[in-house]
Amino acid sequence: MRHFLERFFNHETASPDGDAKTLLVQIACAAGLPGFLVALYLDPLYHHSTPPPYWLQVDHHLFFVLYSFVAMGIAMVFEWDMFFPDLLDVQILKTLPVKDRNVFLGRVAAIAILVGGFLIDSNLLAPTIMHITLNPRHPGRFTAGHVAAVLLSGLFSAAFTLALQGSLLSVLGERVFRRLSLALQGLLIALFVMMLLLFPSLSGLLPVLLQSHSFYALCFPPLWFLGIYQCMIEGADVPSIFTTLAAIGFIATGAAVALTMLTYPIAYMRRVRQVIEGPGKQNSGRRPTGPLARWIGGMFDRAFLRRPGRRAVYSFISQTLFRVPRYRIYLVLYCGVGLSIVVSTLFNFRVVHQQILLDVPADGVRASIAIVGLWTIAGLRVALASSGNRIGSWVFQVIRGRPPVLSSALELSEAAQVWVVKWSAIVTMSAILLLHGIAPPALRTLPAMTAQAIAGLGLCILLTDIFFSRFTRIALAGERPRERSSVAFAVVLYFTLFPAVVAASVGAQLWMEGGISRAWFAVAAIAAAHAGLRRIHGRVMQDYCDCPALEDGEEDFPLRLGLRY
Repeated sequence: MRHFLERFFNHETASPDGDAKTLLVQIACAAGLPGFLVALYLDPLYHHSTPPPYWLQVDHHLFFVLYSFVAMGIAMVFEWDMFFPDLLDVQILKTLPVKDRNVFLGRVAAIAILVGGFLIDSNLLAPTIMHITLNPRHPGRFTAGHVAAVLLSGLFSAAFTLALQGSLLSVLGERVFRRLSLALQGLLIALFVMMLLLFPSLSGLLPVLLQSHSFYALCFPPLWFLGIYQCMIEGADVPSIFTTLAAIGFIATGAAVALTMLTYPIAYMRRVRQVIEGPGKQNSGRRPTGPLARWIGGMFDRAFLRRPGRRAVYSFISQTLFRVPRYRIYLVLYCGVGLSIVVSTLFNFRVVHQQILLDVPADGVRASIAIVGLWTIAGLRVALASSGNRIGSWVFQVIRGRPPVLSSALELSEAAQVWVVKWSAIVTMSAILLLHGIAPPALRTLPAMTAQAIAGLGLCILLTDIFFSRFTRIALAGERPRERSSVAFAVVLYFTLFPAVVAASVGAQLWMEGGISRAWFAVAAIAAAHAGLRRIHGRVMQDYCDCPALEDGEEDFPLRLGLRY
C-alpha cells in the first residue's frame, strides 16, 4: 500500500525530477487555501448591520460545494494512469512472492487513502473559521451541513471519475480505451475548470433555476449537494427544491460508489491481462502522405528548415511529442484549461423576465483568440522543456558540442520555436474560423477578420519569442535544467502575463479595424518586436555557451550567481 501510495506522487508525469515531497507539500497548500481564503473574504459581509440576502448566502454555500467537486475531479484526472497496473508493476510485482489478492487490495487501499486524504486536505481549513466569519444562527448544524455537503460532493466527483474509467475499460478493453483516454481526460479537465470559472455567471442564475424547479438544475451535480447543505442547516424550513436535490445527491453518490466497486475489479483484471499479453499487432510505420501534403511540407522545409540540424530537431519533435504519455498529458491538461477559459469568456448569461438568455459578446470573441494562442504556446513550452526522454537524443548533444558551440546551439534551439509557431498558428487560425460561426455580425466583416488574423499570428510569433527567450536546451532531449523552477513564480507570471496579453489583443484588434494603414503598421510593429526578441534570445544563448560544461553531479551554484571559474 505504501508503495502504490508513493507512486501517485513519484511517477514521471507528476514528478519528472523525482522531487515528490516538495510536490506533495505544494499540492496540499494549493488545494487547501482557496476555501479558507474565501471564508475569510466573506467575513465583512456577514458582520455588517444588514446580513446578506438569502439567495446570496446560498450562493456562498454553492462555492464551497463546487470547489470540492472540481478539486477532487481534477486530482483524479491527473492521476488517471496510476489507478491501474502498468508494465512496470506487472514485470516486477509478478516475480515477487506476493499474492495477487494482496497486490490488488494494496492498490485499492492506496486509492482510498489518496481520495480520503485529498478530500480532507482540500476542505479542512474552511470549516475551522466559517462558524465565525459567516456568523450562522446554528453553528453546530451549519458546520455539520457544510462538512457533509463538501465531503459528499468531492466523494461523488472522485467516484464518478473512477467509475467512468473502470466502466470504459471493462466494456471497451485496453486498446479502444487508450484511444479515447486522452480526449476523455481533456474533456473532463475542461468541464471541471469550466464549472469553477462559470461560477460568477451561475450565481446570478441560481434563484431563477431553483425557484422555477428547472430541469437543468436537477442535472447539475454540485446543486445536488447544495441541497444537502441547505437541508441540514435549515431543517424543515428549507424550500422543496432543496429536498429534491438532496435526495438526488444521496442516490447519485451511492450509485457512483457502487458502480466503482463493481467495475474496478473487472477493469483491473482486464488491464493486467492486456499488459501481460502485450499490445498485439500494431502498425508502427508512418502513414503515407499525399502529393499535396508532400509539396506543402517541402515548401515549408525550404522556407524555414534549410539547415539540417534545425530540420532534424523539428522532425524529432514531431515524432516524439505525441508518443510519450507524459508529454501528451501535459498537452491535454493545458488544452482542457484553455478550452474552459475560452468557453467561460465567450458566453454571457443574463436573466430577462425570469428567462435565461445566452449572449456572445464581441470582446469575448476577440479575447478568445489571445487565450487560445497563449495556452497553446504555454502547453507546448512545458512539454518541450520537460526532461527525461534521453532515447534518440544523444546525437543532438554531440552536434551541439560540450560546451555548446553558439551556431549549433542556436540552430537546434530555434527548431523548437519554428515547431511551436507553426502549430500554434494552425490552432489559432482554426479557432478564428470556428468562432466566425458564432461571432456577432460586426466581427464578420473583412476588416474585423483581417485584424483577428493579424492579431492571432502576431501573438503566436511574439509569445513564442517570449516563452522561449531563455530556452537554451534541446527540445525533448532529456537535459535537466541547471536550476530548479519555482512553481510560485510561474503562477505569478501567468497571472501577470495573461490579462496583459488578452487586453493587448483586444485593444489591437479594435484599433486595426479602423483602417488598412493601421493593419500594416501593426505588421511592422510585430516584425520589429520579433527582431528585438530574437536578439535577446541570441544574447542569452551566448551567455549559455560561454559557461563551462558541468560534470555529472557538479554544483552549479557559482554559475547561477554569474561567476566564472
